Amino acid sequence: MAEQATLNEEILETPDTEEVSTVERCLTFKSGDLILYISTKHVIEIINNHSITTLPLVPPYIKGIINLRGQILPVVDIQMRMGKSETEYRNETCIIVLDIDSVSLGIIVDSVRQVIDIDLKNVRPIPLKRQQKLLDGMVTMEDGSVFMSVDCQALAKAQY
Repeated sequence: MAEQATLNEEILETPDTEEVSTVERCLTFKSGDLILYISTKHVIEIINNHSITTLPLVPPYIKGIINLRGQILPVVDIQMRMGKSETEYRNETCIIVLDIDSVSLGIIVDSVRQVIDIDLKNVRPIPLKRQQKLLDGMVTMEDGSVFMSVDCQALAKAQY
């Protein structure tokens, strides 16, 4: 009888199905008129007022390189990379340093907003995806605002 009771306790303690969380911690930021987000697992740090060394013969969206504690990183203006016009940098403008599949780079954004949890089950495809090569999903928040997901793989695979 004691063995049966122990076996029943083990069955009750062991879940039949493993719950997989679809909630991901994401950094939200503003670029132009869009609110974008990226998983915090790719974010290394956020820096302000860093000197960017310009490079010749690169596409206009590549603003140059930075030396971040001995590591040389390309810096991309994400708004220009999405085909929008260049805007003037302000005090809130910053560089988000990312590491995507061992590719390190910085993206210039208008401002960083906050870190939030996004349930990936609520992310929907973007209509007219062809026009937005760097965005791979959108989610409508409780307040009605729409946040767009940055396609990290496309960003990392771009030829700089």
